[in-house]
Amino acid sequence: MLLVFDIGNSNIVMGTYEGKKLVKHWRISTDRQKTGDEYGMLMNDLFNYQGIRMTDIHAIIISSVVPPLVVPMVKMCERYFHIRPLVVGPGIKTGIKLHYENPRAIGADRIVNVVGAYEQYGGPLIVIDIGTATTFDVVGDEGDFLGGVIAPGIGTSADALFQRAAQLPRIELVPPKQIICRNTIQGMQAGIIFGYVGQIDEIVRRIKGEYGKEMKVIATGGLSRMIAKESSTIDKVDHFLTLTGLQALYERNADRREGRNADHLQRETEA
Repeated sequence: MLLVFDIGNSNIVMGTYEGKKLVKHWRISTDRQKTGDEYGMLMNDLFNYQGIRMTDIHAIIISSVVPPLVVPMVKMCERYFHIRPLVVGPGIKTGIKLHYENPRAIGADRIVNVVGAYEQYGGPLIVIDIGTATTFDVVGDEGDFLGGVIAPGIGTSADALFQRAAQLPRIELVPPKQIICRNTIQGMQAGIIFGYVGQIDEIVRRIKGEYGKEMKVIATGGLSRMIAKESSTIDKVDHFLTLTGLQALYERNADRREGRNADHLQRETEA
C-alpha cells in the first residue's frame, strides 16, 4: 500500500491507497511540537485500530506547508516504516507546466491540488482550497497551473475578529437562517459566512471573466461542504482531492523512488 500525508497548518490528512483506490483515511491536528517518535506512535495506534500493519506500506509521499514538520515526519517514516518518503518540492516530476514568476514559491498543497483536480475532472478548472488560507488555483485546458488567488481563510478571519474586538465572542461557524439577525452571535455568523461566500463567488466570476470561457469549480478543505451549500459558483466538493493528487504524483515519480527505497532498506539491514 501507498501511504500519503498532506501536512497543513491546521490539520494533517492521511490516507492509504491500493492502486488508485483510497482504502483508509484519517485527519489529525497539526502539532509543530510533536517529535517523529510521537507521530510514529500515533500512526501505530491508528493503524492498529484499522487492522493495518506498518509492514503493509511499501511507499510514502508527503506534502507539507509546515516546514518545521518535514524533518520529523521524514525521520518517522524511516524509523517506523523503514521507508525514505518522497517529499513534494523542487525536483519532483509533476507532469504539469507552472506558469508562475517563481515556481519554487508555490505551496506544495497547491501543486498537489492542481494535479489531483486535473486527474479527476480534466480542465479547465478552478480549485478552491478552504483552509487556514483560502487558495484559488486556475487549471488550464491541458492541466497547466496558470496562477491564482490567496485570501485569508474563514476560520482565520473569525479568529481575527474575536481577538481584535474585545466585546465580540468566539463563535461556531454555522450559517444563520436569515441575513437580518437580532443577536450578536448570529450577526457575526451572517457577516463572516455570507461575506466569505460572497468573496468566493466574486473571485470565481472574475477568474472566469479573465479566462474567457466556462470552467468547472471544485472545492476542498474542512469547511468546503458548508460553504458550497451557500455558494452559487461551486460545482463540486471533493474532500480527498489532495490525497488524489499525492497518489498521482507518486505514480509519476515511482520508478526512481522505488530504487532509492530499496537501496535505503539494504543499507539499514546491513548496518
